[in-house]
Amino acid sequence: MAESLLLNYIGGEWVEGTSEITNINPSDLGDVIANHALADSNQAIQAIDAAHAALSSWKNTNPQTRFDILDNIGRIIITRQDELGEILAREEGKTLAEAKGEAFRAGQFFHF
Repeated sequence: MAESLLLNYIGGEWVEGTSEITNINPSDLGDVIANHALADSNQAIQAIDAAHAALSSWKNTNPQTRFDILDNIGRIIITRQDELGEILAREEGKTLAEAKGEAFRAGQFFHF
């Protein structure tokens, strides 16, 4: 059972949405995975503006630093593939093996 509301991350801050939605396991309708804040169009624009502002810093980051950041993200995802796979299986109703494989592949995308 979900215990709290998961907020949106906009411009470096966790913010409440204008409404919320409950994510339920499609394989077990009694399994509430999480409650998520939903953004309205104004918050979506704020998120787009924040991403655009962050792009300036990111594009001025040297390639080795960018590589290190992305490689670390991939390493963390692959290290946590079992945990992430279990969450994904609940969210999507996938088999556990398929969900863990998808988590692993997601981590591989960050390695180049």
